[in-house]
Amino acid sequence: MARTPGSSSTPAARPAALPAALPLVAAALVLALGIAAAGWFAARGLVELRAGDRYVTVKGIAEREVRADLAIWPLRFVATADALGEAQAKIDADTATIRAFLEARGLAGEAVTTEPPSVIDRLAQPYQSGPIDSRFIVNGGVTVRSTDVDAVDAASREVGALVESGVILAGDGGPNAGTPAYLFTGLSAVKPEMIAEATANARRGAEQFAADSGSRVGGIRTANQGLFQILARDDAPGLWEARQIDKTVRVVSTIEYRLVD
Repeated sequence: MARTPGSSSTPAARPAALPAALPLVAAALVLALGIAAAGWFAARGLVELRAGDRYVTVKGIAEREVRADLAIWPLRFVATADALGEAQAKIDADTATIRAFLEARGLAGEAVTTEPPSVIDRLAQPYQSGPIDSRFIVNGGVTVRSTDVDAVDAASREVGALVESGVILAGDGGPNAGTPAYLFTGLSAVKPEMIAEATANARRGAEQFAADSGSRVGGIRTANQGLFQILARDDAPGLWEARQIDKTVRVVSTIEYRLVD
């Protein structure tokens, strides 16, 4: 059969169409594989982020009521006179009176120390003006340092007897001037037990949170022991911790626990 110039049959046209479609098929295949791979990596990345970010921060509190084991009681007194010897003699007499007062209440020996006196000459003051009744002011001091806090507390309640004896007690002008300070020095003995208690309380809080979220508590992520505080047992205005024999020791620990499924 004769063919006219420029004519073509159908089977001759098909091989030319296949090479044109191949790039589209390959591109679609590559795109599909890329989407699948991206989805896999994205899902894996979310799981890792979720696992690394799942933790809970809780605080554990532990408290103890303790009693002071050391008392420090500074007693300050003053004498004035125009003659330095006269003022010093009054200070010496007052020191003896105070020591006798303390000894009668079971506070003597190394528990009581005498402070060196200080002297103020009012005529030597650069800005002194007007008449001066007493030229010299002599300050004396006796300090009680004792582990018998009950004896110190009892003696401090009877300090009026010193005033009746003619001792002029002085202070720093504060509301607690001349009163004993009660200290607790046994913190190191209660620390381990309180830290364990605070940690246990924190874990209980984390377990409750985990139960509510359908998880379990894993290991500790970070932990902060917290500071120990010695507080007044009776937290009321005007009551200082150092002026109370009974105190509260408190520690607040902050712990991060991992959460696992």
